[in-house]
Amino acid sequence: MLKTVCEIVKQAGDIILHASSAPVHEKEGHFNFVTDTDVAVQEYLQNALSAHFSGVHFFSEEQENEALTDAPTFVIDPIDGTINFMRSRSQSAISVAYLIEKQPVLAVVYQPYTNEMFTAEKGKGACLNGSPIHVSNTLFEKALVSFGTSPYDAELAKRTMQCALQFLLKAGDLRRTGSACVDLCDVACGRSDLFFELRLRPWDVAAGSLIVQEAGGFYHSLGHETPFFDDACGMLCGNAACQAKALQLLSENGIQ
Repeated sequence: MLKTVCEIVKQAGDIILHASSAPVHEKEGHFNFVTDTDVAVQEYLQNALSAHFSGVHFFSEEQENEALTDAPTFVIDPIDGTINFMRSRSQSAISVAYLIEKQPVLAVVYQPYTNEMFTAEKGKGACLNGSPIHVSNTLFEKALVSFGTSPYDAELAKRTMQCALQFLLKAGDLRRTGSACVDLCDVACGRSDLFFELRLRPWDVAAGSLIVQEAGGFYHSLGHETPFFDDACGMLCGNAACQAKALQLLSENGIQ
């Protein structure tokens, strides 16, 4: 199954690479957009996956979704980092997770610009282009911390920047890519040590969460005891060496 999903996702990546001047449409919320390429990639993924795996459900960004159920479901973000795609910043990824009973058991994140395919299967580890990956062992005081700005919610954006300042002062340094999928995979392969964002949707994190955990890291849905993919939720992930102090910092800023 993983091999087939990877082949389909890579073909979808070619749509992104060959797209040019895709029409842009505004979505609800501050600085929130969708392009015709987002829609084209999603349609391709859903059609191709349906042809190979009959009876599956889809929970995808660019459609009206019913509530997530325990049924086998593909959770899809066709282009995570749409603003990056619109501005030719080459920091966007396709995210596909296969969920059973609302939890990921298979994950693929593909960065077409770098031809990097991150994969994971529950209980089988995580890989980058077929080679095993693992989170870093960097201590909190020297951690490279990635974060998302939650731009669609003014209050969360303010709290995010307050937390980011504390991470900057108490950890190592900060990075902001504009793609949660890319950030999660960077943690999984040790390019960064922590990543947090105070509001993300299931398609932003379902695949990356499994990749991080299978790479030996932790994934924490803020406000929930176990990873949560039913609706929007904040999250923190990273390596075990940073976990306690990162959670404490968020708690000190009123975020559980």
